[in-house]
Amino acid sequence: MSFKSGFIGIIGPPNVGKSTLLNRIMGTKLAIVSPKPQTTRNRILGVFHQDDCQMVFMDTPGIHRTRTALHKSMVDAAFAAFHEVDIILMMVEAGAREDPAVPSIINGLKSIKKPLFLGVNKIDKVEKERILPILGDYGERLPFDAMIPISALKGYGVDVLLRRLKLRLKPGPEFFPPDMDTDQSEAFMVSEIIREKIYQYLSQELPYACAVTVSRIEDVPEKNLVSIGAEIHVETESQKGIFIGRGGKMIKNLGRSARLELEALFEARVYLDLAVRLEKNWSKDTRALKRLGY
Repeated sequence: MSFKSGFIGIIGPPNVGKSTLLNRIMGTKLAIVSPKPQTTRNRILGVFHQDDCQMVFMDTPGIHRTRTALHKSMVDAAFAAFHEVDIILMMVEAGAREDPAVPSIINGLKSIKKPLFLGVNKIDKVEKERILPILGDYGERLPFDAMIPISALKGYGVDVLLRRLKLRLKPGPEFFPPDMDTDQSEAFMVSEIIREKIYQYLSQELPYACAVTVSRIEDVPEKNLVSIGAEIHVETESQKGIFIGRGGKMIKNLGRSARLELEALFEARVYLDLAVRLEKNWSKDTRALKRLGY
C-alpha cells in the first residue's frame, strides 16, 4: 500500500472550535483557545502521523469582517489556505445563529475544485433532531464530499472525520519527520501561551489590543532551567497601566499563570521576565504588524 499525505485547511468563522479540533486531533495543545472570538491570529500547522499516511492540518484565523490592518492580515491568511491545501474542512457551529461570514466563505469555496468537508461542531450542545436539518441546509448550498457532526471538545465524531479525510488523501511523500508535530518555533509557542493567559485574565477589547514577542529563550542545563524574556505590546498608556495592574499585580498574575504552562511545555523550571511596552497603534500599522510577526 502506497503512503498517502496531504494538507488540510481548517477554515470557518471565529469561535467555531477550529483550534480545539486541531488540539483534539493532535492529542496535545498546539493552538491556544479562548471563549473570545478571533483568538487565532496566525496559521498553525499540526502534523498527524499514521503508519500509512500523514495529514498536515492548517488551523487558520476565523474569517470575519475586517476593521484594522491586523484583522485584514488574519483574514487574508485564512483565505490563502483555500489555494494552499489539498483538502478544505469548513467548520460551523451547531445550533448557533449563522455567523455573518458564512455566506462569503461559501461563495469563496464555490470556485475551489478541491475536496470539501463540513464539520458541524459542538453537537454536544444541541438536541440530536436539530443536526439533520443543519446538514441538509449546508448540503444544498455546497456539494460537500462529506458532512460530519462532531464535538471537538468531547471528541465525538472526530475519528469518523479522520477516516473520511484519509480516504481523500492521494499518494504522496512524508512532508515532515515522524517526531515533528508542528512547524511552529519555540518562541511562537511561548508567545501564544502568554497571549492565551491575557485572554483569560483581561476582558472586553484589551486582549485584542496587544501583541506578544519573545526576545530570548536560553537553556541553563545545569539548573534544569529555561530563561525567557518576553514583551506585551499595547497601543495606549492607559492599556499599559491596566496590563501592569495596581502594584504590578496583573502582570505578576499573567506571568505566574504562563510560567506554569511553560514549565509543562519545556519539562523544566522556567524563569519568565515579562514586560509591557507601548507600541502606539500597532494593529493599524502594516510595518509594525510585520515586526510583531503578523
